[in-house]
Amino acid sequence: MDHSGTKIERVWFEEHTAHHDIAVYDTTELDGEKGRFRVLQFARDATQGAVDLERPRRILFEYPRAIIHLMESNQQAFDKVFLIGHGIGTIASYFVEKTFKVAELDETVVELSRTYFDYNQDNVFIGDGRALLEDEADRAYDYVIVDAFTREGTPRRLVSLEFFFLIQQKLSEGGSVILNLMGKGARDGQIHAIITTLHELFDYTKAFILPTGGAADLQNIVIISSSRPIIFQARHMAGFVELEPSQGYIIRD
Repeated sequence: MDHSGTKIERVWFEEHTAHHDIAVYDTTELDGEKGRFRVLQFARDATQGAVDLERPRRILFEYPRAIIHLMESNQQAFDKVFLIGHGIGTIASYFVEKTFKVAELDETVVELSRTYFDYNQDNVFIGDGRALLEDEADRAYDYVIVDAFTREGTPRRLVSLEFFFLIQQKLSEGGSVILNLMGKGARDGQIHAIITTLHELFDYTKAFILPTGGAADLQNIVIISSSRPIIFQARHMAGFVELEPSQGYIIRD
């Protein structure tokens, strides 16, 4: 795996699994910040999670901070969450008092989260997230979160009309689906298609984008959909700003 430009202090793990090229390493610089950090990375430059070794409870990345704000703002008394995509377990660890069921395709990712990132909850299930969600009871979850990536991005079957209909069935009254995606912002037809597809089923949808330096750069995008109006405070969105959607096509399986 290419770590060019990264100030590696120590590589703990590096392997190609059936699903990912995975590395765990310590570095003295992360996104321009000096310090001591441990990173879980998929493929080249695809950081999946990181921890500040000097302040382990600090949440480093903007997207989990934005998602946490949306969760706390839209259902303060929420209890049950279904999460597709484990990473190092940042959101589930933050809400340790809540009931999470986490679906992760790659068993190695779970092992690494326990060994190198101190994930200690017994709530991760190995398997396809969509298939595992199908087996859950209807109206069981206050939130369904999709945070799953492959080399090609978020799989189509996790952003299709059929999958969003499944999620709608599993959400409690007033529940929400939240997606963490990567895209090219206002010019990304796939992102607008995902928003259009969500609009077919949910009355309210908002998308937020984390601005970057170049218009062609991949940007972090968070989308939330619900049957109720969506509440948020811009100052707590960790730098994410609203993305004005354009009409797109409907994504089907």
